[in-house]
Amino acid sequence: MRPLQHPDVSTITLPMMLSALADEVRLTVVRRLAEAGGVVCGQFDVPVSMSTLSHHLKVLREAGLLRVTPEGSFRRHELRLPEMEARFPGVLSSILKTAP
Repeated sequence: MRPLQHPDVSTITLPMMLSALADEVRLTVVRRLAEAGGVVCGQFDVPVSMSTLSHHLKVLREAGLLRVTPEGSFRRHELRLPEMEARFPGVLSSILKTAP
């Protein structure tokens, strides 16, 4: 499994982050990651196909919200909450508190 690219936090913009969170499925994924601390790809409980979920995870990673690391034959997805909080204080935590 080849390593995935993650944007440097200094290159992440607020519109990038908010655009990634504007989708209900992606917001659900982020909320679950915040609760769980990290999830292996096959363990997400969302009402979409695996290929659609992969697309959503890619959007979140490219927006800088997720860190994806290999874990055996799977990939572990973790929310970059401390980094996002340092870059945009209070924004992501406020969104997570108000998300349904």
